[in-house]
Amino acid sequence: QVQLVESGGGLVQPGGSLRLSCAASGIIRRIYLMGWYRQTPGKQRELVAAITDRGTTNYADSVKGRFTISRSNANTVYLQMNSLKPEDTAVYYCKVTSSMVYWGQGTQVTVSS
Repeated sequence: QVQLVESGGGLVQPGGSLRLSCAASGIIRRIYLMGWYRQTPGKQRELVAAITDRGTTNYADSVKGRFTISRSNANTVYLQMNSLKPEDTAVYYCKVTSSMVYWGQGTQVTVSS
C-alpha cells in the first residue's frame, strides 16, 4: 500500500522558517519526480518546487531564493522554507511521480503575526 507521510507544517511568524518533509513508502517503481504544491481556498493548486531523480530542481517565481527543495534518498523529499510571508499561507501537498502519480494528505502552513 502506497503512503505519503507529510510533516513539518504549522504556525510561524513572518520572516520565520519551516521545514516540510514527505516520506513515500510502498512504491515499487522508480520515482522520477517529487514535488510540493500548495493550495488556498478558492484557488487552484499550484507548483511550489519540484526535484527530479537526477537532482534537477524547479521553483515557482514567488519562492525562488527563499525555498529549497531536496531529497535525502530515493523516497524522501524536503522543503526548507525561509523568509516566510503571509502569502505563503496554504495547505502544502507532496506529489510523487512514478509509474503513477500520488498525493499526500496535505499539511497546513500558516504565516501570521
